[in-house]
Amino acid sequence: MIDRRTLLSGATFAAGAAMALPAVASVTAAWDAASAPRRRIRSGALGKLQLLQVGVGGSIAPADRHELKQHPDVAFTGFCDVDADALAGVAKDHPDAFTCRDFREAFDRHGDRFDAVVVCTPDHNHALIMLWALRANKHVYGQKPLVQQLSEVPAMLDAVARRPALVTQVGNQRMGPAGRQHAVDILRRGLLGKAVEAHVWISGPGDRGDGYFWYGGLKDPTPPPANLDWTLWLGAAQDAPYREGLVPLRWRSSWDYGTGQLGDWCTHLLDVLYFAYDLPAPVAVISHTRTPSDFYHAQHVHSTLTYPVTGERFARERFVVHYCDKSQAPSRAALGLPAGEWPGIGTLVVCEGGVLLVEPEGAIQCWIGGTPVDWKSIPGQGEVVARNHWHAWVDRIIGKPGAFVQSPFTAAAGMAEAGVLCCRAARFPGQELRWDRTACAITNHAEANRTIVRREYRPGFELPTVS
Repeated sequence: MIDRRTLLSGATFAAGAAMALPAVASVTAAWDAASAPRRRIRSGALGKLQLLQVGVGGSIAPADRHELKQHPDVAFTGFCDVDADALAGVAKDHPDAFTCRDFREAFDRHGDRFDAVVVCTPDHNHALIMLWALRANKHVYGQKPLVQQLSEVPAMLDAVARRPALVTQVGNQRMGPAGRQHAVDILRRGLLGKAVEAHVWISGPGDRGDGYFWYGGLKDPTPPPANLDWTLWLGAAQDAPYREGLVPLRWRSSWDYGTGQLGDWCTHLLDVLYFAYDLPAPVAVISHTRTPSDFYHAQHVHSTLTYPVTGERFARERFVVHYCDKSQAPSRAALGLPAGEWPGIGTLVVCEGGVLLVEPEGAIQCWIGGTPVDWKSIPGQGEVVARNHWHAWVDRIIGKPGAFVQSPFTAAAGMAEAGVLCCRAARFPGQELRWDRTACAITNHAEANRTIVRREYRPGFELPTVS
């Protein structure tokens, strides 16, 4: 065990200099190692990077659009949404942009009018539209989680491997500011010693709360509102009746359209672990819950992921991550920490030489030998540069020197895989499921493999092949 006095004196850093790694600005170079992308700004009157946004309303799309519009080299030239009212509203602010209800029409009829696509649809259509864009040789910014089905992980990884010159970015804006980057830097450099395990938790969801996550009972089928093309909203999902409240938000807690709270937050909470430790695909997951459900994702979930790891960053041959909702944080006494309260949301990493906690917006707490320390005093840290998450994607596309994309799809796929595994495994509480990404299969449970790995896509909305 590394004690606080020794660590802060810098002696252990000198002894472990071989573990030092580049600053966070280059941490994901392996994930984003393609040659500098082609400059793909269209020539013509605009002279800017031309964007199509698929999904313009809801809670996130307007924020993404607002941030991207602030970039001087961006122009939105097309919008697509299944909600006629949302589409009409955004069209007022962009009278020269084309509009359509069906994303396939955007590619078939207007493909020469945009260079890149911003995907802000419900989760169940993420992979479908993003793969469509990659096949059409468009850069892609996609909302999290990257996928909704486990089978979509290898499909996405294969597609980006076949399009190395395209720039991808998932909606992981909390990695833009410096806070979470500092946490990655400390862990990646091994400044707290080898990693032992991690505990990650999200607050909520409310038992019957409205808004993003709803568990208040399945509403009866009703006709969809006139402004909503329900068939197009379903997209990749199987035919089903419209139910009040699913649109615009309650789909997030549903099995068919969302990923529950664990899937929704995985990119914002597991990212530190993936960037710090280059985690491989997990090989097992076991989830415990009191509330398995047929229509909703479960609540009160405690999932345990097991990763096979090698190298000097880890204390064991297995790295275990506990991922929970309802603020199910670990015992402070069991970790040798003084009594106190945890924040409602956190990513906590236990290392041989200390414990580090980072909150979603980047606040960091650190303990060495059970004593709280100022994380800024830990020696050996590298330089961390805050960046605009959205603008970095644009800058990389247009070839701006030094532009760095923190969360390309190659990294985001692993985070989504972990989140989806945790929420899907809750259909089989207390049963450990063995996952093989290469085979795209749960190898020890035939029913789980049949029911939670993949879906049947509706005719006309099958995943495209990127060749």
